[in-house]
Amino acid sequence: MSSKNSVSKVVSVDEQAYEQVDTRAERDADAEYVVDETPEFRATVEMEIQAKVDANHPDGIVDTSEDRIYGATLAQEERIRAREKELERISAQAELGQQNGRARRTRKTVESMCREKRQSKRRVDPRETLERKQLAEVNQQAQRLADDVQGGYSRAVIAKRIASRVLEGTALFEAVMETKEELLHEAGTIVPIGKLEEITRGKVSVEGRVIELWEPACSSQQQVGLLEDETGRTKFTVWKKSKQPLVDEDERVRFRAAAKNWYNGRCSLALTRWSEVVFPERETWWE
Repeated sequence: MSSKNSVSKVVSVDEQAYEQVDTRAERDADAEYVVDETPEFRATVEMEIQAKVDANHPDGIVDTSEDRIYGATLAQEERIRAREKELERISAQAELGQQNGRARRTRKTVESMCREKRQSKRRVDPRETLERKQLAEVNQQAQRLADDVQGGYSRAVIAKRIASRVLEGTALFEAVMETKEELLHEAGTIVPIGKLEEITRGKVSVEGRVIELWEPACSSQQQVGLLEDETGRTKFTVWKKSKQPLVDEDERVRFRAAAKNWYNGRCSLALTRWSEVVFPERETWWE
């Protein structure tokens, strides 16, 4: 009886094993059957081409935001933005450094040039190399020229010119006369009327007294007369277009930038619109 039970148990176990196998097979079969029934969607060649066209077309791109970078993730975009800001900061610092450096270099260059110029002026001043006695004589003669030659030159300027000639080996008297001639030929200097013919420039400044006036020869002339100083006299003509003030006989006047003219070998003066008439005695009376 025990053997029957054991056989029956074996059989039952085998049957169970077969049943499990059958059940598993059925399950696998069912699974395969379900998978086979699921449709698989695959794009055709035409669909793939059309998708590429739609993706690259501007109208097919979705504009999410103007601040966003197309095709980049948020992390990539943050790195790109950070890099751009860093480059801008470096560029700004470099530009500012160049400007500051350029300004600093320019300031140093100008200061150096001004310092060298001051030093050169001190070096080239010829009065510093003269002996005390020579310097005193040069200053005395320079003061005489400053009083004689009316051109706005100071005694120091004239003394420097005389001293430079003395250092070159010229005698003091000759140095003074050469300096006087030089000053007379410069613009703005009051030229003695007797020296007008020796002046090479076309416009001069003279001062004297009006000794005579007469009727103009033509309607375009305003006044015609004679001007005299201690060295000589000369004819002058004032044109109406110059719009100069009228002068009176026996009045002391100063003509600035008067044009030189020549007639029959003699030098005369003409006042144009660029000339100027000064009345020293009127100014003295007013003061």
